[in-house]
Amino acid sequence: MKSATPKVLHELCGRSLVGHVLAAARELSPERLVVVVGHEREKVTAHLSVIDTGARTAVQDEQNGTGHAVRIGLESIDPAGSLDGTVIVVCGDTPLLTGGTLQDLAATHGADGNAVTVLTAEVPDATGYGRIVRDAATGAVTAIVEHKDATEAQRAIGEINSGVFAFDGRLLADALKKVRTDNSQGEEYLTDVLGILREAGHRVGASVARDHREIAGINNRVQLSEARRILNDRLLNQAMLDGVTIIDPASTFVDVTVTFERDATVLPATQLHGATHIAEGAVVGPNTRLTDTTVHAGARVDNTVAVSSEVGPQASVGPFAYLRPGSRLGVKAKVGTYVETKNATIGDGTKVPHLSYVGDATIGDFTNIGAASVFVNYDGQDKHHTTIGSHCRTGSDNMFVAPVTVGDGAYTAAGSVITKDVPAGSLAVARGQQRNIEGWVARKRPGSAAAKAAEASTREPGSEG
Repeated sequence: MKSATPKVLHELCGRSLVGHVLAAARELSPERLVVVVGHEREKVTAHLSVIDTGARTAVQDEQNGTGHAVRIGLESIDPAGSLDGTVIVVCGDTPLLTGGTLQDLAATHGADGNAVTVLTAEVPDATGYGRIVRDAATGAVTAIVEHKDATEAQRAIGEINSGVFAFDGRLLADALKKVRTDNSQGEEYLTDVLGILREAGHRVGASVARDHREIAGINNRVQLSEARRILNDRLLNQAMLDGVTIIDPASTFVDVTVTFERDATVLPATQLHGATHIAEGAVVGPNTRLTDTTVHAGARVDNTVAVSSEVGPQASVGPFAYLRPGSRLGVKAKVGTYVETKNATIGDGTKVPHLSYVGDATIGDFTNIGAASVFVNYDGQDKHHTTIGSHCRTGSDNMFVAPVTVGDGAYTAAGSVITKDVPAGSLAVARGQQRNIEGWVARKRPGSAAAKAAEASTREPGSEG
């Protein structure tokens, strides 16, 4: 990956590579789930403690091959090698693998009575992959032949090994003790277990993946990008099948944790991340990025960035708005063009139409905040709160210097700097008296365009200059 980040911690669609694999494995409801860690294990273990507290880790101090890794994992939970049941081995860099495919693998393994069942895939181009050789009569797997070792006939086989297996636990533990390291890499290969079990008279079977792309591993940024597109398309297709309108899937990106209700609409160039939820009839986009944000039924969010916010039913946001964490809009509330909010509750029917900053504030219902208003919440050391009541009308270019309260039904005059509480039903005027100094331009800017315009405007109609 050419990165300071361990490969399995790279993300796509809101989840790490290993996080996707764990999520798929969890769909099997395993009794125990072990992640074998080695390279940069401190970072990986710390990540696992956040995303799956039930997963245990086993440390592979020396990376001596896949068979060695599985042996380390088994010994961490069953040192005696007497583990009953099915052991499923998956790779930590296959984020497209689904729980359904793993369930198919487990079901096939149990139904066929196999000692080991290989997850395979039929691929358009098998070049470089290990081929699955089957017994023509029984369908059992007789060999996995690497591409470089395959005959021309074997290279014509389109079924390949995925590196994902289901094993009989006891047989696996015993076979791993017999794996040798007399190969070019000097490592313990997990695939050698198949030959050991087959020679002992046990059946080796296969389960074919639903989609060959599920088994794709990630080894560089190009493959990461390709997997992201596949997974994103998968998520959007499911949303559309569930009744969501996605106008342009090619420019729409969602995380696996995003949820929708039917009849939601997503317009082009929209990104939905984290625990974002789009409710029935809501319209989001275009050019919108929402993270951990709930958009309630019938709301409209246009050209907006929102983080950890809530947009109430039939509310409207944007265009060109920024909802920072803690922003909460009530029913039919409005946050308009070039408005930024943070830790602010905006009541039902209340409007902040344009060019304003509302931070650390509570605004009641059916209030109108004038253009170019600023809630001055920071004194250089601490943040303070502003409260505006219901049915208030605040003038344009107002500064509300927190902490301050404006009572229900109050008005504030345009250009005011509100530093004191305003009683309910009052008009607050906090600005200097206007003073006009006549003739100032002619005296201070003689000969200027402004002076000439002023002089021309004072001439009597028809007079000559």
